[in-house]
Amino acid sequence: MKKILLSLFFGMMSLSAGEIKIAVAANVSYAIDDLKKEFNALYPETKVQVTLGSSGKLTAQIKNGAPYQLFMAANMKYPEALYKDGIAVTRPLVYAQGSLAYLSSKPQDFTKGIALIKDATINKIAIANPKTAPYGKAAVEAMKNGGVLADVEKKFVFAESISQTVSYAVTAADIGFIAKSSLYSPKMAHYKEGVNWSDVDTKLYTPINQGIVVLKNGEKSNEVAAFYTFMLSAKAKEILQAYGYLVP
Repeated sequence: MKKILLSLFFGMMSLSAGEIKIAVAANVSYAIDDLKKEFNALYPETKVQVTLGSSGKLTAQIKNGAPYQLFMAANMKYPEALYKDGIAVTRPLVYAQGSLAYLSSKPQDFTKGIALIKDATINKIAIANPKTAPYGKAAVEAMKNGGVLADVEKKFVFAESISQTVSYAVTAADIGFIAKSSLYSPKMAHYKEGVNWSDVDTKLYTPINQGIVVLKNGEKSNEVAAFYTFMLSAKAKEILQAYGYLVP
C-alpha cells in the first residue's frame, strides 16, 4: 500500500460533502444497508452509491471503465487481479470471511450432510455460477470433496449471483447452496435452522476470504478513503459478524 495513501486513510479528520461509488459483491447485499447507516452516522454528508452483482461481472465492468471507486469482492481473486493490473491502488485486504449454507423451502434431513443432495426427492439444486461467483465455486468444491459432484451435476440450476441463488433455492429448486449471510435478512426469518437450512461443513471447501480495494477512480477521494477505513474498523466487523460472517 502506498505510504501517501495510507497516510490519507488514517490521517483524515473531516470530509466535505460528496458521493462515492462502490461495487459490492451480491452476498453483502444483506449487510450493506446497516454498514452504510453506521458510516453515515460518522459522515452524514457523504452519499454512498452501491452497485451489487457477482464479483466476476463487477470486475469485468471495472476493467471496461465503470466509474466505481471502491470494490468489495466475494473473494480475493478479483481484487488481486485488479491490483496486479494497476486498476486497484491498494493491496487487497480481507474485510470478512464468508461461509456456505444449504437452504430449502421444504423441511430437510440435514443430519445426512452433503449426501442429502443425492436424495431422489432433490431434483434441482440452485448454485451461483461458479465461473463468476466465488460462492458458486465454493459450492462445487464442497460437492467434489464430499464425493457427490458426479451424482448431482445434472440437477444444477445456475444463478448469476448469490442473491439470485437464494431466490432460486426456494422457488425454482428443491435446495440451494447460498451465502450464510443471506439468512440474516429479516425476510428470511421464517426459515428455520435444522429444518430449512444448515451450515455446509467448512472442511469441504476453501474459506471464502472477501477482499476490499480502492480503485484508481477513488485514489484521490477523502470520502472513499473514509469508507475504506470504516470497512476495516471494529464497528464494521461487528456488523458483519451480526450477518453471519467471520472477520479477521
